[in-house]
Amino acid sequence: MPRKSTTATAMRAARHATPEERAALGREARRRSPRSGHAEYRPSADRPDPLTILEAQSAARVPELVPIRYARMTESPFRFYRGAAAIMASDLADTPRSGLTAQLCGDAHMLNFRLLASPERQLMFDINDFDETLPGPWEWDVKRLSASFVIAARANGFDDAERARIVRHTVRSYREAMIRLAGMRTIDVWYAKIDADRLEDLATDRLQKRGRKDLARAMAKARTRDSLQAFDKLTETVDGRPVIAADPPLLVPAGDLLPDVERTALERQFRGLIERYGSTLQSDRRTLLSDYRLADVARKVVGVGSVGTRCWIFLLLGRDDQDPLFLQAKEADTSVLAEHVGASAYRNQGERVVSGQRLMQATSDIFLGWERVDGIDGKRRDFYVRQLRDWKGIAMPERMNPRRMEAFGDLCGVTLARAHARSGDRIAIASYLGSGTSFDRAIATFAEAYADQNERDHQALVDAVVTGRLPAEELPGA
Repeated sequence: MPRKSTTATAMRAARHATPEERAALGREARRRSPRSGHAEYRPSADRPDPLTILEAQSAARVPELVPIRYARMTESPFRFYRGAAAIMASDLADTPRSGLTAQLCGDAHMLNFRLLASPERQLMFDINDFDETLPGPWEWDVKRLSASFVIAARANGFDDAERARIVRHTVRSYREAMIRLAGMRTIDVWYAKIDADRLEDLATDRLQKRGRKDLARAMAKARTRDSLQAFDKLTETVDGRPVIAADPPLLVPAGDLLPDVERTALERQFRGLIERYGSTLQSDRRTLLSDYRLADVARKVVGVGSVGTRCWIFLLLGRDDQDPLFLQAKEADTSVLAEHVGASAYRNQGERVVSGQRLMQATSDIFLGWERVDGIDGKRRDFYVRQLRDWKGIAMPERMNPRRMEAFGDLCGVTLARAHARSGDRIAIASYLGSGTSFDRAIATFAEAYADQNERDHQALVDAVVTGRLPAEELPGA
């Protein structure tokens, strides 16, 4: 259960004020923290060593997987950025704040905006990753998103003007969407979404013929990425039954990790996890889950920043051995934002992730839930559970020209504004942003400065690997 929060109480009181009073809050926030001030980024003299931050995270992770994380982060400044949410959270804590809050993604880089499925089997575009979600300054998500576009654009060789235009488009899209949301009925804000029809309309407006065809192909491919596709890719038949195929160390069946006695205890624990986690689902979805039986379990390496956290995939079977459902249980630790904005209202970090995801997404996975597990090492850990694959499609920025990246930025800006408007005071935030371009230009300046910082930090990691301070081991097929 969430802890009581005086901040949440104050936010509710403010949101029950009149629209005029809420707009006045935004103007007052603008006076205290001018929009132009968000252009600032200068590392403080006592800035923590970024590598020390990464090492502190790695200390709680699976030791043999940590070198894979470092190897992936050394590959490019963008890959480093994907794994450096904790570093940026520390840096953002020293930047100007508007004083207005919303539920944050906490890791709102551009690749965490993607295609996914709704329970009604509609293709949606939304934010996907909520490992770091917490309430905090809404502008932190905007800054992390904007800097990711600069980093990706630099990798593509875009010039200064092209990069600035992409970021200004992204932020303008956020600002104008927030202004529209501020004028909407409250219930309509919660109904707002970007589905396949809206995506196609946006493509018609912003993309040329080739871009529209590429989008159509990406949407069609996303619809194939489900449990059936995972079943074909990740399993094999042993003694007449389907099991998860080993691909160590990226995918290791539970049976290969432990001796027989411990393995039996671990399997018993996983069965209990699935049964108990079901209590966090809606009643109809608990009934659906009960129609499946656990067939196999494996440890999986995922992402970049998440490498080394404990992540398990479960193969469940329904009516027969050709009726698979893949679930993923991912370890949930304290958000990287907590040190800077305060602890979560939820005692279970898995519940924190799930609650933030349900709050920010237009619609969420029907199997999204959480559980706490006592590991065989005696340590208690929190997990959240969701489907492994459910019509997911991810952007490929390396294939984008400036025009396509602008269009993608527009889409991300609208999506982030809608997500923030569900929890933050959309009227106050819209009033703070205003109809001018001051905030857009400020964030474009910030994003360039922070991309410079990210490059310095990436080089520091590369140097640390070369000198042997940090281990790095990439693997074929990783």
